[in-house]
Amino acid sequence: MPKTGKNDHARKEELPSTLQRSEQKAQDTFAKTYDSALESYDNDEGRAARTAYASLKHSYEKVGDHWEPKEKRGPSDERAEEGVDSSAPTAGGVNANASKEHLYQRAQELNIEGRSKMDKNELVEALRKANDAATRKARGD
Repeated sequence: MPKTGKNDHARKEELPSTLQRSEQKAQDTFAKTYDSALESYDNDEGRAARTAYASLKHSYEKVGDHWEPKEKRGPSDERAEEGVDSSAPTAGGVNANASKEHLYQRAQELNIEGRSKMDKNELVEALRKANDAATRKARGD
C-alpha cells in the first residue's frame, strides 16, 4: 500500500509509529522512498521498507521514540557504509558515525546511567537499547 497520499505527503496512519511521532520531512522522506522502491522492486514490501529506512537514516537519527535531523548527512553506521551485502550489525537508527561527544549528549538527553564511563561503542549500544525501550513504551508494549 502506498505511503504517500494525493497531497504528496506521507499518510501518517501508514507509517511506523516512530515516524508518526517525527517531523513531516522525516515522514515524507520515508514514504516517498518506500513508494518509489516498492515500484522498483516489484512490490517487495520488505525490500522497500529497508530501502526507505536506509534513506531516512542518511538524514535522520533515532532519538528515543522518534527521528530527529542529523547534524551532518551521511551513513549512520558501518552497515550503511558497506551497503546491502554487509554483514555488519545495524545500530538501529543510532548515528554511530557521530562523534563520541554527540553520542554522549544524546545519552545525557535519554538519562542513560553510566554514560561518562562508556566508550563510543558502548554509547551506541546503550542508545540503541534506550531507543528501543522508549519505542516500546510509546507503543504501550
